[in-house]
Amino acid sequence: MFQAIVIDKQDEQQIAQLTQLTEEHLPEGDVTVEVAYSTLNYKDALALTGRAPIIRKFPMSPGIDFSGVVRESQHPDFAPGDRVVLNGWGVGERHSGGLAELARVKGDWLVRLPDHMSLRQAMAIGTAGYTSMLCVMALEDHGITPDAGEIVVTGAAGGVGSVAVAVLSALGYKVAAVTGRTEESEYLQSLGATSIVDRSELEGKLRPLAGERWAAGIDVVGSAMLANLLSAIKYRGIVAACGLAGGMDLPASVAPFILRGVTLAGIDSVMCPKPERQRAWDRLATDLDMEKLRAMETEVPLENAIETAAKLLAGEVRGRVVVPINPSFT
Repeated sequence: MFQAIVIDKQDEQQIAQLTQLTEEHLPEGDVTVEVAYSTLNYKDALALTGRAPIIRKFPMSPGIDFSGVVRESQHPDFAPGDRVVLNGWGVGERHSGGLAELARVKGDWLVRLPDHMSLRQAMAIGTAGYTSMLCVMALEDHGITPDAGEIVVTGAAGGVGSVAVAVLSALGYKVAAVTGRTEESEYLQSLGATSIVDRSELEGKLRPLAGERWAAGIDVVGSAMLANLLSAIKYRGIVAACGLAGGMDLPASVAPFILRGVTLAGIDSVMCPKPERQRAWDRLATDLDMEKLRAMETEVPLENAIETAAKLLAGEVRGRVVVPINPSFT
């Protein structure tokens, strides 16, 4: 028997509860992992609260990522005792995920954890931090260097934003942190933000072409904020877009693209090819200040994950939420 959060449907209503399962409940896969830590991401919160149709198959254990130790493996790349991390691939949506003591998945979905990173650190980073690094890599691959100018990060006090601010700062970039929570200014400055931007400056009516303000950006909001952000990017700049907290629409003008050569780069962490995943995790092991990571963490036990999900969606949770499942593993 093992503990797991399970989401099921009763009379067309989603019900999430902590329960006991047997190994017979595990889905198909060639690697069984003893989960050490999981986390709560925005998508997990949507699934746990039923605010959006994240779960595609019922019953389902949510949790789009986890870190842990291989118990059994029929995959050639992994053996019992290997430390691994998983992000995406429909886990926690179509395939039971990380908010459980055991997970069975395809070995092709797993990434070997960098030697100098603990299992806890991996989930303090989580999908949010891994996505942040994919965004940073997109800016670098576009040729954006620290001397290009300030980089703007929206939703900066959230999981993706916090890691993005910390990583960019460590790499020598000046970072403008956008937030609607001015009380978080000191926290964002401690992560390395050089300026704080009230999100109201990027909300409201679209400005087809604003003054050139930032060299590049990382956006987790979408909708009107992304449109206004694009209009304020400098010539030949880039915005890496990875979220839709503000909506799925994009009421933008073509002006930034055809008059300034601005690039909009879509960042997908779910189906990202394995070599790029490994590159991102290896970079996180070297480019993220683990002291700053600790400042971002909030620990929530598995039994409190369901109630914490609503707080996360309400914007009441700062940084990253770590859910210890079997913390005896390191």
